[in-house]
Amino acid sequence: MTSGLLASASAVALLGLPTLTAAQASPEGANQLEEIIVTATRRSERLQDVPLSITAFSQEDLTSKGIVGYEGLARETPGVVLNKPTANFNNFTARGIATNGYGANLQNTVAIYIDELPISTIGNTTVLDPNLFDVERIEFLRGPQGTLFGSGSLSGALRILTKSPDLNAFDAAGMVDTGVTDGGSLRQRYNAMLNVPLVDDQLGLRVVGFYRDEEGYVDNIGTGVKDSNTLVDWGGRAILLWKPTDALSVRLLASYEDSNPKDSALIDPTLGKRKRNSDRPDLFVGELTTFNATVEYQFDGALLTSSSTYSTFDQKFFVDLAGTFNGAIAFGLDAYGYQDTFVEELRVASDPGGKFDWVIGGFFLDRRHDVDYFYRSTPEFLAARGITGLPDEYYQRQYNHTISHEIAGFGELTYHINDKVWLTYGMRYGGVDARSYVEGGYNSAYLTWALLGLSGQLPMVPIAPVEGVKAEGRRPSYKVSASFQPVPSLTTYATVSTGFRSPVVNGFAGRPSLVDPTDLVIPNGADTDKIQNYEIGAKSSWLDGRLTTNLAAYVIDWSDIQVQANRVSDSVQFATNIGEARSKGFEFEITALPIRDLQVGLNGSFNQAHVTKLTAQEAAISGAVPDARLAAPKFQGGAYVNYGFDVTTGARGFFSAAFQHVDSFPSSFPRVPGQPNRMLATYGYTDSYNNVNLTLGAIMGGLTVTTYVENLLNDDSVTYIHPEAFLANRFGTMRPRTVGLRINYDL
Repeated sequence: MTSGLLASASAVALLGLPTLTAAQASPEGANQLEEIIVTATRRSERLQDVPLSITAFSQEDLTSKGIVGYEGLARETPGVVLNKPTANFNNFTARGIATNGYGANLQNTVAIYIDELPISTIGNTTVLDPNLFDVERIEFLRGPQGTLFGSGSLSGALRILTKSPDLNAFDAAGMVDTGVTDGGSLRQRYNAMLNVPLVDDQLGLRVVGFYRDEEGYVDNIGTGVKDSNTLVDWGGRAILLWKPTDALSVRLLASYEDSNPKDSALIDPTLGKRKRNSDRPDLFVGELTTFNATVEYQFDGALLTSSSTYSTFDQKFFVDLAGTFNGAIAFGLDAYGYQDTFVEELRVASDPGGKFDWVIGGFFLDRRHDVDYFYRSTPEFLAARGITGLPDEYYQRQYNHTISHEIAGFGELTYHINDKVWLTYGMRYGGVDARSYVEGGYNSAYLTWALLGLSGQLPMVPIAPVEGVKAEGRRPSYKVSASFQPVPSLTTYATVSTGFRSPVVNGFAGRPSLVDPTDLVIPNGADTDKIQNYEIGAKSSWLDGRLTTNLAAYVIDWSDIQVQANRVSDSVQFATNIGEARSKGFEFEITALPIRDLQVGLNGSFNQAHVTKLTAQEAAISGAVPDARLAAPKFQGGAYVNYGFDVTTGARGFFSAAFQHVDSFPSSFPRVPGQPNRMLATYGYTDSYNNVNLTLGAIMGGLTVTTYVENLLNDDSVTYIHPEAFLANRFGTMRPRTVGLRINYDL
């Protein structure tokens, strides 16, 4: 990094809007905003020409803001909320498409990709919060992306793109970040990168390593551990790039990350400030290993890309469930997950500049997900109650696995009528299937005995192996857009696009109610739900590149909504489809350079998302009510100011201030699923909250020294409410005020 990078050294990368380049920020350079190139359409295009709402972050943006995880990305992207109960438990909401922030047993509505690997699955599994050091770029695509990104991108897609080796220059970089959080806990982050050209212009290696040790800020009164939610995260990656000819390149990647939070960050405000209570730490641990081979060949007029990825993701999901019975008995779940995934994507994209731009390709995913459910008591509780007969503290062990596939063909064609008007049509057609298997295990009547105060030898009942019903879904997704560029600095567009989620199988399918035989029989599962998105937008640059505005308005119709429901008579939970909803909104992104070295920006989104169609039966089983709000804020937005100044002839100073606001929103539907006349005890609204970050630093050649304050106001507002009662600790907050020092060095 050079001294000219001051404007991006601490500025908020406003919703992916351009930041200053070195030449543009230097005293002799012209003050204008940099053009950003994205690959959201599987080809390299100017951000301002793509008829999509996209937020893009460069590595400079991430480093300057101290963004190391999803929280920072969500706060900088209009229309996006991160529902994050704790580390490694992430669920994005985009444009209001969510019934709650948890999505138990349902596919996420926003797909998360690391390069070509989808890492998001369903709402109640661990989703790794990956390290973001030395990435090429991050793109957040808002609106359904089913055409190019498949079934998981119902309302958007987040792409994390790793950086390839430089074949011509040796480079090394490092970052040390140390901070102190209110209460005295210490944050430590260490990152390093080494780039080595092994054969000039032909072979290069890039290696990245990272380690984080961030002491927690929540005290667990049950375990007696202060600052119990400490996070230890470490790993690295190596990328080898071989270009034997100008036409052919082969990129090999191996990466590993072990993210190990020592306890959950969810709290119970009735216990006091930043307090939780569980008999043991709640663990959401993820270990991701990835291998990728990407081959590109440049034909005359088109680029062929083949990307093959194999990954393993091992998880621990340990949670104290005693809140189900108000802590009356010992009750918990220790679940272990093992996920193996193979993904292949093959595509051919035309070179830009012709009358027609096109891309055509195929996608295949093969995934096996094993989950071992171990439901437990405690040795102390069993001894106190005189309950015997168990092999250990686990009263139920059940071994399961699910095998799923997705196969699809996709294509996109753009016709340039002239230099000012072009039309785009994209389509994806494919199928998804999943089948779950119970491999066996054992069960017992522990819960009944514990609640009734029974003692003695607890009978054990074997669990027989069962092959579940196969869930299948096949449907097309499409996108149609028209773009008009009256002058090079203004692009307008109108887009219609669709998306869908995979079907869901119910484990109790076909089971009648023993309480009321006339009640519904548990259905096989939930069919795919569907999104129809109507969007208009304008992307413009004014005043010789010193003012950029991006605007978008949308209407989204969501039909056959997938939800978790309960049978009225016996409260058996199952997945089903209900009614329809509509989300309407407006997004804006504005950045400006009013004078040399001063950059300011505004961003925000307005959203109204409500249930629009609901039968009485659907209301009864889902907890929804007519016109119920979906789980999204009506307004969220931010502003920043960034100023650079000369300190000495060899040093450049910078200062930035960033502000974000998020309105409150409901945690779920308001009624008890299966009991439509009863208000849900866990129903509530998050707090409206504000976040203020300040940065002051200096750049001296390759050295950057930055002091920062995050969450200046020490806002401890509730940003997440867990919708299910089995957790005694259901509330999430921001990390308290953290003051730190960040040192970057780039050779």
